[in-house]
Amino acid sequence: MENSINIKLKVWRQAGPKAKGRFETYELSNISTDSSFLEMLDILNEQLINKGEEPVAFDHDCREGICGMCSLYINGRPHGPDDDVTTCQLHMRKFKDGQTITIEPWRSAGFPVIKDLIVDRTAFDQIIAAGGYVSVNTGGIPDANAIPIPKPDADEAMDAASCIGCGACVAACKNGSAMLFVSAKVSQMALLPQGRVEGARRAKNMVAKMDELGFGNCTNTGACEVECPKGISLANIARLNREFLKAKAQD
Repeated sequence: MENSINIKLKVWRQAGPKAKGRFETYELSNISTDSSFLEMLDILNEQLINKGEEPVAFDHDCREGICGMCSLYINGRPHGPDDDVTTCQLHMRKFKDGQTITIEPWRSAGFPVIKDLIVDRTAFDQIIAAGGYVSVNTGGIPDANAIPIPKPDADEAMDAASCIGCGACVAACKNGSAMLFVSAKVSQMALLPQGRVEGARRAKNMVAKMDELGFGNCTNTGACEVECPKGISLANIARLNREFLKAKAQD
């Protein structure tokens, strides 16, 4: 038998980047506990539209935990009260009947609010672009596949590459640091022979771009790893530091 709950929502509303934001309170009844969090927001927006009111703007795409767009700060936690999931994978069974749920956008100088719950995360794209290309000569496809890579290195590189760039690490960090994201993207290449050609330049440029875009410094509190929906390890930050120091020594 399907269970349902009644909830109260405190949602951040902001008309634009320069507008003053505020919390608005809404009440929803008979929300199925099998609904996803985003489906609950769809229900809220349907009700707002039916009343002639402006729907809440929030970001989403795949709704499968892949794209990283569904970045919401829910009751003081990035992506909400469940572990190792994105907001779109969060279900209403994690909330209690009568509970008040506070929903905010990411709070970071590097992620300015566009509207309501949507933030501009193109800073991450700029950091990736600063890393440049991989220009190792692999020949044809069979030749590329024949490059010997130890399995532990390949596994570790794939773990780093599982970062979806959602920004939860930044939202969780008291300093607004993007080090976990940057370190994952540096690590996924630094661990592979194809990525070592431009390794030094990549580490320096990505760290410089991160600093330029206003992200804070890492003080190793570990909140980023705890809240990361893909379980990206802090070990990547240590690797980034090593790569960066090696790059600076080559100057």
